[in-house]
Parts: sequence; C-alpha cells; structure tokens
Amino acid sequence: MPDRRSALTPDALTMMDTIGRLGSFAAAARELGKVPSALTYSVRQLEDALDVLLFDRRSGQARLTAAGEELLNEGRRLLAEMDAVANRVKRVATGWESSLTIAVDGVISRLTMFELCESFFAMRPDDGQGGPGTRLRLRTEVLAGTWEALVSGQADLAIGVGTGVAPPQGIAMKPLGGMDFVFTVAPHHPLAAVEGPISDTELIRHRAVAVADSAHRLSPLTVNLLPGQDVFTVASTQAKIEAQIRCLGCGFLPEPLIREHVNAGRLVIKPVQRERSQVLLGYAWRTTAAPQPRKAPQGLALAWWLEQLESPATRLALLERHMGLPQRVD
Repeated sequence: MPDRRSALTPDALTMMDTIGRLGSFAAAARELGKVPSALTYSVRQLEDALDVLLFDRRSGQARLTAAGEELLNEGRRLLAEMDAVANRVKRVATGWESSLTIAVDGVISRLTMFELCESFFAMRPDDGQGGPGTRLRLRTEVLAGTWEALVSGQADLAIGVGTGVAPPQGIAMKPLGGMDFVFTVAPHHPLAAVEGPISDTELIRHRAVAVADSAHRLSPLTVNLLPGQDVFTVASTQAKIEAQIRCLGCGFLPEPLIREHVNAGRLVIKPVQRERSQVLLGYAWRTTAAPQPRKAPQGLALAWWLEQLESPATRLALLERHMGLPQRVD
C-alpha cells in the first residue's frame, strides 16, 4: 500500500480538484491531458493509500463520498496555501518581509491604525500580483510594554513609545507628538462637586483607576498615582475609561480618547493642583545594527510604514482621531 504522505501530492490534490469541479472522470482526464483509464488508476492508488473510498461509482458517475468531499475541500485549501507560500517566498526574495509585527500603545488611534493597514494590504507591488504578501501582526501594549516588545525582538516597529529615555543600541526613534492627559471623573463622583483645583490631599482619599503596564521584563511604570492611594487596576485604557464612567474610580486619561465622553456628559474634566501633564510619544524600530535571526534587517514592509509615519498628518491622526471627533476640549 502506498504511503499516505507520498500519495497526497500537489498533483493528486489537483486531480481531485479537477474531478470535483468538472463532475466526471472523462472531462477531468481531457483537461489534465490524460486518458480516463490513467486517471481512474491514479484515483484508486490514492484510495488505497488513504484506505478510504473517495468516489461512489455505483451510479456510473464520479460522485464524491463524504470522505472524498473532505479531501476535496482540504486539498483545495492546501493548494491555496502552497500558492501563498510560493508567493511569500518570492516577496521575501524581492525585499518584502514574510511577516511584520507592530506594537501599538493603547492610547494610539485604532481607527487610524486600521486605515493604514487597509492601505498596506491594498498595495500593488511591481510584479502586479497584488498585495505585499507580508503577514501583518498588531499587538496592543501599555507603557513600558511597548518598548519591551521592540527591544526583545517581539516587534519590528513600536508606535507610541515614551521618549523620556534614550533608545538602546540598534533602535532608532523619532517623535510622534504630544498627548494631553486630563483628570476626569464621572459626573456623580464626589470630586465632581469640588470647587477649584483639587489637591493631592483630597485626591488620595478617592480610589484611582490605573492601567497595568504590559511589560514583563522591563521595570513597569506607574503614572499619576499617589503613595497609599487605593487603586483599581485594569488591563487597557478603554477599560479604564469604562471604569471611570461607571464611577469606579478617578484618574488621568488621554484627552483625545475621552473627548466624546466629555461632550456627552459621561465624564467631567476637573482641574488639579498638580501640573497638567502632556506625554511626549514617539515611534521606534529595529535598525540594521540590530538584525533579528533569520530575518532581513529591514525590508520593504517596514520601509513603507516608516514612510507613512513621516507624514505630519498621519502622526497627528494617530494621536487625535478617536471616535471620529476632531474638536478639542480645553
């Protein structure tokens, strides 16, 4: 009996696809340039190797059995994957990475990121086959976790990194822009009724909502929390916004992300005695000085993303375009 693996060749899968598509052995034999008897023999060889009946021959027609249907469907999927692998290999040979991972901080506009992804996948490289063939992966990180994903080699590009520290060797960084953080509470929170700037003495009496840093190896960051203050920790900026809307705590939030909630009255911006903070963000990527094993140091996919980030309009949109509201809250 033939070995199952050696029997499941691309030619055998193509034969199954042709028979299934045309509905008869004779028509499939004509298209494949074979005599019907040779095609029948090949099918019997495949059935023997798999130890199943692929076609019900009692009616005199090539009717697929349930096992035959499964092989036809899986075979078509495998053939498509083989074509995709061949195309990706060709892309890599012409400078396109097989995959590109982008770490994005949770305060960056998801709307703008997905629009950039749409443009990336819609590209038509010079060979005209459509799409760059690079597998794109987005991962959301928080605070030091965005840096860690890049430095550890888990990401090729990081958007929304803090600019307070010099990048390590082999990492290049450029500024993205500043983002204002404002102190907000739900309208029915006790601090909403406080007149004038709120002092730290008053703040410490109320639970704060904090986003957990996603870093595992780098030292996690703690921002705008007072020593001894009760803290409710959540996993993302969006979860923090939801928690504060539900009056589960108070805290500083990125102004662009909560603009719509403030306009709708779901959150209230309150002045505080401590300085109003603006966070400077950047984007960073691995340079040729920090090559990753089995990967080109910098390919055309990364070059495309860096070219988009050179645009001031794109950088502003990544910081400002949340929920589709362009107007600022002062």
